[in-house]
Amino acid sequence: MTEDPNSQPTTKAHELNRRTFAPSQQIFDVLVVGAGVVGCAVTQRLALENRKVILVEKAGDILDGASKGNSAILHTGFDAPTGSVEQACIADGYQEFREIHSKFNLPLLETGAMVLAWNDEQASSIDDIVSKAHANGVTDVVEIDVDTARVRVPLLAPGVIRTLYIPGECVVDPWSTPLAYLYQALAHGATFINNCQVLDGDFNGGRWHVSTSQGELQAHWLVNCAGLYGDLLHNQLIGEPLFQIQPRKGQFLVYDKSAKSLSDTILLPVPTEKTKGIVVCPTIFGNLLVGPSADDQESRDDTSVDTTTLDHLKTVGEGILPDLKYHSVTGIYAGIRPATESNDYNIQLNEDRQYFCIGGIRSTGLSAALGIARLAFRTIFGNQSSLRESAGIQWPTVPQISETGERDWMRPDNGSIVCHCELVTRREIENALHGPLPVQSLSGLKRRTRVTMGRCQGFYCSAELSEITAGYFESPLDVTDQ
Repeated sequence: MTEDPNSQPTTKAHELNRRTFAPSQQIFDVLVVGAGVVGCAVTQRLALENRKVILVEKAGDILDGASKGNSAILHTGFDAPTGSVEQACIADGYQEFREIHSKFNLPLLETGAMVLAWNDEQASSIDDIVSKAHANGVTDVVEIDVDTARVRVPLLAPGVIRTLYIPGECVVDPWSTPLAYLYQALAHGATFINNCQVLDGDFNGGRWHVSTSQGELQAHWLVNCAGLYGDLLHNQLIGEPLFQIQPRKGQFLVYDKSAKSLSDTILLPVPTEKTKGIVVCPTIFGNLLVGPSADDQESRDDTSVDTTTLDHLKTVGEGILPDLKYHSVTGIYAGIRPATESNDYNIQLNEDRQYFCIGGIRSTGLSAALGIARLAFRTIFGNQSSLRESAGIQWPTVPQISETGERDWMRPDNGSIVCHCELVTRREIENALHGPLPVQSLSGLKRRTRVTMGRCQGFYCSAELSEITAGYFESPLDVTDQ
């Protein structure tokens, strides 16, 4: 959205947009483009290191691209390519998340995971997976016998030949996590501009002059975290192709909360060169998830789902946990992963132009984000760390929307429950509309609160939700769309 700086705001939504606008005469140390999980983590690290950083996002809300749709697994990196940038960043990110998550009030569900081999070809890969895991420093990966696997998951289908157990694999909240990173960045002086698309950029005089839909910005360094559009932004700014995004859609089924009783452990297939495969896993929100598919496509923003693929996911899920057929699917969605021609991340420094590209961050971005952020800072600034003393670091907490802790509906004076399927209160919705990063759309509100994401998919609460959000969204909630 392009905004005339001389115009007067006409709605609450316009007022909220203007709160994030930064005066164009400022010169920042670093301009970060793209507010997915990686962009939020990089901004957090730079702010903690006392750098003057600005994050811009072309959408109205954070996580509007690849980061909005994933399986929410915190990976150990046991099966990442040994010696790769991806493996190193996952290891660093995993360790840091475990150290800091509780300070943000971020949930962590200790599920563990099992890799299941169902045929001789898959079984022949088990020893190699164990060797790779140990080489990657994940030394607690062990093979367990099938009887032990059935003790962990009694309703597992017959036919498993070999099983690996990875105790460190966990489930997290994929939406509140980057929100916490950005909250902390803002608390330490970072600037965030939404609805701000980069139109052009030029490096001269030792800094970047970047034209955006909200005016010109200047920064000494530019970090490209543009996700699905990272290759296009790179080509636009640098003029020399580095990599090519090959969009890979992953479709998911979300089963009703009753299905979670079937397994409290992540169930993984033997991975292939192309994909980690279709996973069955519990979620932090009390559901059971089946997916993703791996469908290469041309479009970078087509997140539609199709019956054929969803039926296939259902068949695969029931092949692993037969009793899934007795439980209802209450949600379907798709995410797009920014796959490339490489089996590793596409991360590169252009020191002459003071530019750092972070591209090709596929399905492991949630796990690796903090590690990628550390790598970005080290690469750009070397050992010039000026990290604040721990006593001076602020730890803003995010609302608890998982099923692992106390929810707002359990507390007094919450304004009553609006979404009864997901137990979302009026206070939670209003806080999301007025907080440090006010939501701009229904999709953003869903990620902040879980509203309309339950059994009825908004059928019963849309009228009240429309009333509460009136004037706050650029595209008003139309109850007929629910």
